[in-house]
Amino acid sequence: MDHTDHRKYHGIHPADGKLGVMIAGMGAVATTFVAGVEAIRRGLAQPIGSLTQLGTIRLGKRTDARCPKIRDFLPLADLNDLVFTGWDIFTDDMYAAASKAGVLERELIDRIQPFLESIKPLPAVFNRNYVRKLDGPNVKEGKNRMHLAEQLRADIREFKRSSGARRFVMIWCGSTEIFLQPREVHQSLKAFVSALESNDENISPSMIYAYAALSEGVPFANGAPNLTVDIPAMHELSRLNEAPICGKDFKTGQTLVKTILAPGFKARMLGLHGWYSTNILGNRDGEVLDDPESFKTKEVSKLGVLEHILQPQVYPELYGKIFHKVGINYYPPRGDNKEGWDNIDIFGWLGYPMQIKIDFLCRDSILAAPIVLDLVLFLDLAQRCDELRRLGIQEWLSFYFKSPMTVPGLYPEHDLFIQSMKLKNTLRHVKGEEQITHLGLEYYD
Repeated sequence: MDHTDHRKYHGIHPADGKLGVMIAGMGAVATTFVAGVEAIRRGLAQPIGSLTQLGTIRLGKRTDARCPKIRDFLPLADLNDLVFTGWDIFTDDMYAAASKAGVLERELIDRIQPFLESIKPLPAVFNRNYVRKLDGPNVKEGKNRMHLAEQLRADIREFKRSSGARRFVMIWCGSTEIFLQPREVHQSLKAFVSALESNDENISPSMIYAYAALSEGVPFANGAPNLTVDIPAMHELSRLNEAPICGKDFKTGQTLVKTILAPGFKARMLGLHGWYSTNILGNRDGEVLDDPESFKTKEVSKLGVLEHILQPQVYPELYGKIFHKVGINYYPPRGDNKEGWDNIDIFGWLGYPMQIKIDFLCRDSILAAPIVLDLVLFLDLAQRCDELRRLGIQEWLSFYFKSPMTVPGLYPEHDLFIQSMKLKNTLRHVKGEEQITHLGLEYYD
């Protein structure tokens, strides 16, 4: 498909100019993402794992042979137009942070050293009450949470001025905060603003970032299992300023495997007695999750997947008595190279038991980085799309999250294949293409 098709107006404005990417938390995931984008721009590596860069989308009938790349079908921002800034509690520039993270080979990051050194973190909004295992010197001071939010808004406005970018996206790549329940202060924008001014402890640092971004009209993606934008106040602010939101918790390793396998069991009507999952992880995320309150936030995010996919209330004889256990253990020698073990007890015809064992030696940030890239580009697309930007929650981006956001009262889709269909059908819809149902009867008339 010719790139001039991008100029045809389908309710999507063109991706003119630079796209400013603002990252809250410039650790392993963020540095792997930014260094990766620069390496790809220089032709040093390939964007493996990125749907926006490598994925295709079928249009029309199978016999039409129309299957363009997604990036040719839609006016996505070009990688060369991405510019970066961010916040972190440590003062390391992105070269130092990437070196310490130990994800990428030193040879690669040395080749892009000047670029990485040019990205220095702004002082972060941080409170140890919410992430107890971390502490750092690069932190904003403020008389209350509203004052901190105003400082973040000033940072955003300065980046808008200095970067030369025309459009902006913020993404949370920071640590998992302690478990928070929705409270009265989260139920409306008015209550939330009042709580910022009264310095209410139910307002976490990630919520302050989201409030600042949405107040400045900047879309926000939540890569951690924190409550953050999963509250009515943020839904209200997102719709008010037409700044799309999505989340939560990047779907990378063990949960990705669950959302691939569990739909297969259900499709074949195979039963499940139990699913035991445990991980070892040695990066900063592993250290944070060593705190029980932070782990509880992650656990809730990970445990909901099987119940939603398998629907035990619909299939009680197959899934009504599942024992589902999830564990994460901090093990420093492993660094970012996470290992996940799954023991799955299934049963088949006449109730005969079977087992599946998985040992997934994955690289946490390598799996997360292309998710960050796709979310940045798709959120930017959503804000340029007349129909999508007014919705607030971008449920079509569920594909990337462990605990997808939906409007209140609507259960989320966790099945990876349904999520993929939802995403691609949304892209077809906004370009005026027919939805694909895979019915296929017309080929046999």
